[in-house]
Amino acid sequence: MMETIRFGVSLDAELLQDFDQLCTSQGYANRSEALRDLMREALESHALEHGDVAAVGVLTLAYDHHKSGLVQKLTEAQHHAPIDVVATLHVHLDHDTCLEVLIMRGQGNLIREFAQKLRAIKGVAHGKLNLTEMP
Repeated sequence: MMETIRFGVSLDAELLQDFDQLCTSQGYANRSEALRDLMREALESHALEHGDVAAVGVLTLAYDHHKSGLVQKLTEAQHHAPIDVVATLHVHLDHDTCLEVLIMRGQGNLIREFAQKLRAIKGVAHGKLNLTEMP
């Protein structure tokens, strides 16, 4: 079993109050549990951004499907991706707007770079990547 170490942290009273409210609203039994989760998340995020960690990514893209050539550019990019595009979902949100969801597998840094490439294609209005380290 790993050794538990106690340490002190200095915070502004208002920040601590806001953090306590967050802990309560998310169901944490105490601050320590919440801090452990935040630390794990920060360490995982750092590893995914700066290393070649195996990961799964979910990218959502919203765009105007009337934009000339945009759908073809997105499809072509996926066929030449440096990672595996495991699945896609295409949803018509309204007359003009589509939502595309891509599920990808590969190295975290390569998934992040590929997602940025897709988000930067002219005509993509919004893009959000959720990246998770593979266990």
